[in-house]
Amino acid sequence: MTAGIAVLGSTGSIGTSTLRVLERHRERFRVVALTAHGAAGLLCEQAAATGASYVGLVDGSREACEHAGTRVAAGPECLIEAATHPEADVVVNAVVGAAGLEATLAALRAGKRVALANKETLVMAGDLVLAAAAHGGGEIVPVDSEHSAVLQCVAGHEPPELRRLILTASGGPFREWEAERLHHATSEEALRHPTWEMGPKITVDSATLANKALEVIEAHYLFGLGYDAIEVVVHPQSIVHAFTEFVDGSVLAQVGFPTMELPILYALTHPQRVADAGTRWFDPVAAGPLTFEPLREPDFPAFRLGVNAGRAGGTAPAVYNAANEVAVQAFLAGRISFSGIGELIDNVLENHDVQPANDLTTVLAADRWARERGEVLCSSR
Repeated sequence: MTAGIAVLGSTGSIGTSTLRVLERHRERFRVVALTAHGAAGLLCEQAAATGASYVGLVDGSREACEHAGTRVAAGPECLIEAATHPEADVVVNAVVGAAGLEATLAALRAGKRVALANKETLVMAGDLVLAAAAHGGGEIVPVDSEHSAVLQCVAGHEPPELRRLILTASGGPFREWEAERLHHATSEEALRHPTWEMGPKITVDSATLANKALEVIEAHYLFGLGYDAIEVVVHPQSIVHAFTEFVDGSVLAQVGFPTMELPILYALTHPQRVADAGTRWFDPVAAGPLTFEPLREPDFPAFRLGVNAGRAGGTAPAVYNAANEVAVQAFLAGRISFSGIGELIDNVLENHDVQPANDLTTVLAADRWARERGEVLCSSR
C-alpha cells in the first residue's frame, strides 16, 4: 500500500526536490495534495504530472489552475486543508516563513507525520508544536540536512546518552569577507551561495548566518538539549552535516555530498532506509580535504541575536523570525544594506516586551507586532 503525501510549497526549492524523490519511488508514495504560494503555472504542471486530487494556491484564483482538471482551492486556508487531507499520511511542509506554522499544527493535531522543512514552525512556537504532536499523535521528522544528520546519528540511542550537538555551516558567500566590505554587499552577491541551491530568502539567511540561529533553536526543540549544548562550526565544503557527541565522549557524524533529496527521502521513510537511484555515492577522495573554522559572530550579528532570542524564550524567537523576514525582504528590495539586516533585527528585539508563548494568539500577535515595527524602521531609513 502506498503512502499519501501532501507537499506544501511544492513549487519552491524543497518542494520540487521532494517531487523528484517521489517520482523515483512511485511504488511507495502517491501525491494527494499540492499547494503553492503564487506560481500557478508550475503548480498546474505538477498537478497534472502527479495526479494530485487537491491543489491549493495561496495567492491566486481558482481559475488560475482550472485547466489542470483538479479541484483548486484559493487563499491561505488551502495550506491547512492540504495538511489535514484525509488521504495524506505524510505532510512535507516546505512553506517559506511564518505562513507554515498553522499548517504544521493542524497536521500534527490530525495525527500526520510532518516532514518539516519550515524552520519557522519550531522557532516561533516550539512548545505549542510539541504539544500538538503529543495530543494529536502526529510526528515531526526534520528535513533540514543538519537536523536530519543528527536524527540519523542518534537513532537507537536514548536522550540521556546525548551530550552535545555541533551543527555545521558553510559560511555562505561572505565567509572570507572583512567586516567593512560586508556593509556594501549587494543582493546579487548574497544570493551566490557556494554549495547549496536554495530560494532567495534562505540563501540570504545563509549569508547572514540567521539560518544557523534558526537551526539552533530548532535543534533545541527537536532533540531536547539546552542552548549551551548546541554549537555551530563553519565547514565550507558542506560534506559533514552535523557532529553528535555522546556522554562517553564518542562522536558520530553524518556525511554526504550536498543534496536535499537524501534528507527528504529519509524524512519520508524514517526509521527505515530505502535504495535510491538518484543518490550520488560518496567518494572520500572526491570530497577532498575537509576544513573547519570558528564562526565569526561579531561580523554576523544575526546569528547571536537569534540564539539569544531562543534563550530568552517566550515570544522572543517569533519576534526575531518576523524581524528577520522583514529585513531580508527589505534588503532584497534595496531598501536597507546588508549590515542593516542585523541592525533592524536588533532594534525590533530591543523594543519588544517578551511574553510567555502559551497560545497561538499570543505568538501570532508578536509576529504581527514585529513585522509592523520592522516596516516602520525600514520606512524611516
